Amino acid sequence: MAEKDLVYRGKSKDVFRITSGPHAGKYRLVFTDRATGYLENGKTVFDPGYDIVVGEIPGKGAIACRFASHFFNLLKEKGIPSHYIETAGENEMIVEPANPLSMPAEAPELPGAAPLLNLEFTWRNNATGSFWRRYPFVRPCKSLGKVVEIWTKGDSDILITTEALEAAGAMSRDEIAASIALVKQVAEIVSDEFKKNSLHVVDGKFELGRLQCGSGQIVLIDEISPDVLRVCNGYRPDGDGSCAVYAQCTLSGCEGGKRTIKNRNQVPAADFINVFL
Repeated sequence: MAEKDLVYRGKSKDVFRITSGPHAGKYRLVFTDRATGYLENGKTVFDPGYDIVVGEIPGKGAIACRFASHFFNLLKEKGIPSHYIETAGENEMIVEPANPLSMPAEAPELPGAAPLLNLEFTWRNNATGSFWRRYPFVRPCKSLGKVVEIWTKGDSDILITTEALEAAGAMSRDEIAASIALVKQVAEIVSDEFKKNSLHVVDGKFELGRLQCGSGQIVLIDEISPDVLRVCNGYRPDGDGSCAVYAQCTLSGCEGGKRTIKNRNQVPAADFINVFL
């Protein structure tokens, strides 16, 4: 793969344009060993809930590709649209070209103006991570019924309301409603797959895009991998679906006005991916 064919370099994946062969015009999605997380007392902690690359995990790309292939093929069987075509190697898949949900800056001549590059749809079965840090009045691991949040992606991700998206002209009301419905549908399938294996998905994040072919249908793009899911093995639902053992699982703190929250029962990706491989 020539660097000149590089379309996009993300936190954990690279996208290349295919210029020859039977898939010419399509994209090659390459899963890398790069991993996100944070530093704690000088030690690297890998966590898919964070957006900063803190190192590499050898073999991670190949494992993530096999994991993603499992779920994309499952969606294909159920007739749910995505950009996935086929898996082409241990860490590569072929996908349809799609444009991220984006918008150019309307006044680019102004200092500080910037385009909307992409949107990320976070879905949450339970309250933890950044949701709890923003809303600390909510009980950790309270059931949220797959609430969907939309974030603008960039140097720092920013939460954006559906009304703001529509008013800005980035998406129509119907597109927003259809996108949220698609995210919830896929989230339900992913959650059910884990439940069959006695694991609980706490939250996840997906990206959507408009296919460059046809009518520009909005579909699931990017990935479904360990990099975008937070999973636990100690979920004990109470009557309303909230976790009844949150007090034994949750580790929270607040120092200098900065809140932190971790979950003792969160399963490292290396421990849950084998279920689907």
